[in-house]
Amino acid sequence: MKPRVYVETSIVSYLTARPCNDLRVAANQSTTIEWWERHRLRYDLYVSEFVIAEAGLGDGEAAAKRLSIVTSVPALEVTEEVRVLGKLLVSEGPIPVKAEIDAYHIAVAAINGMDYLLTWNCTHIANAAIRSRIEETCRRHGIEPPIICTPLELFED
Repeated sequence: MKPRVYVETSIVSYLTARPCNDLRVAANQSTTIEWWERHRLRYDLYVSEFVIAEAGLGDGEAAAKRLSIVTSVPALEVTEEVRVLGKLLVSEGPIPVKAEIDAYHIAVAAINGMDYLLTWNCTHIANAAIRSRIEETCRRHGIEPPIICTPLELFED
């Protein structure tokens, strides 16, 4: 059985974005493309209605590219358990109210038993300063969190 990966919206955005002149962003884009082309087949990938909704926002041409990726990936069900955990991740403090959608990405991955949550959102999700609080909140409520990581951390050779 392959490990299960929840693909958060930032991955799809980096995968489909026009090349950027910012060196850090360009490096993340390159890493994302390499992971997608060379490593993704080792995993079962999933998204959610949250990823689909976010992918459809913004410039029409860019949104169409993002949606062409996410529609080929199975979507996990967003249950009442997901909504409850998402709200707890905000109310108990690891995720700020302004980033509530990030709490729902974490919740849908955790409730659906994903092994990994793959993201470039290093502000509210793949952030070492808050990751332990995210994990603690999930476990306090009897839910095992996924390993939160970037594509760079999920390379296998």
